[in-house]
Amino acid sequence: MRIKRPDKKNALSIVAAAERDMNFTLSLPLTEDSTATIARNIYESFRMLGDALLVAKGIESKDHILPIKEIMKLDIETARPLGVLDNFRRLRHNINYYGYKPRIEEVADAVDYAKKCFGLNRLASTHEE
Repeated sequence: MRIKRPDKKNALSIVAAAERDMNFTLSLPLTEDSTATIARNIYESFRMLGDALLVAKGIESKDHILPIKEIMKLDIETARPLGVLDNFRRLRHNINYYGYKPRIEEVADAVDYAKKCFGLNRLASTHEE
């Protein structure tokens, strides 16, 4: 972690990019061949939201854990606990580093979660500006 100057404009750009990526990802058909790509992209979009929160606070993360933990700190209502995002992080890790092929059911769960809570109320208004 590195402390920098808070950058709300960059944070909003990251949120917009995450939304674009998520919208595209959710438009892909869920098949045996697309499961890994969809799972990775869903996780990455949530991670980007966490990065946006950190950038808005002036914090530069050096790993994937801090951005996910930052999202989990938000006090917002979601269909399921925000802690499920750490499961997505582990799923992505297994895909990328161990060649894990996720089942359609696993990725369907991630898709459902993303559809219900992505944007997280516009990232809790970019963390209460």
